[in-house]
Amino acid sequence: MTASEFPLVVTLADAAHGRAISVEADADARAAIARRLGLVALDRFTLSAEVRTVAGGLGARGEVSADVVQACAATDLPVPATIAEPFDLRFLRDVDAPASEDEEIEIGSDDLDLLPLEGDRVDLGETAVQTLSLALDPFPRHPDADRILAEKGVLSEEAAGPFAALAKLRGKPGA
Repeated sequence: MTASEFPLVVTLADAAHGRAISVEADADARAAIARRLGLVALDRFTLSAEVRTVAGGLGARGEVSADVVQACAATDLPVPATIAEPFDLRFLRDVDAPASEDEEIEIGSDDLDLLPLEGDRVDLGETAVQTLSLALDPFPRHPDADRILAEKGVLSEEAAGPFAALAKLRGKPGA
């Protein structure tokens, strides 16, 4: 296992009779996660889950919740958001990873929440960080971004797009 900013190792023995987990990341862990994910701030990060053994491994169902601040993709202004991302994962011994990064594999929707079990343990904290990373807005936009960009003379996509010149010609004689 690779080192995680928010380590929470759960073993098959821990999950044998089912186990409820509820943890909140401390300030140091939140700062490290924010750096890793390129966030302006991570003000709250919690994981709540039920873990249990399943045939061939371990199951985890729960939710990752967080208060994040991302940088606007257009203006770099802070964009706060609250995230509540449910998950239902199975960590199995017989899940094969691709032989190389270049190898393409075809997976069905039933396979999307299957992950490899490393020995008899899972780092549920790392899984929570990865779940948060997938839940983040890939292009956060500040509510005032369009106004700010217009004030700076940046054209909107409609004004600068390929049909903008044609729209200007509309209504002119000979057009």
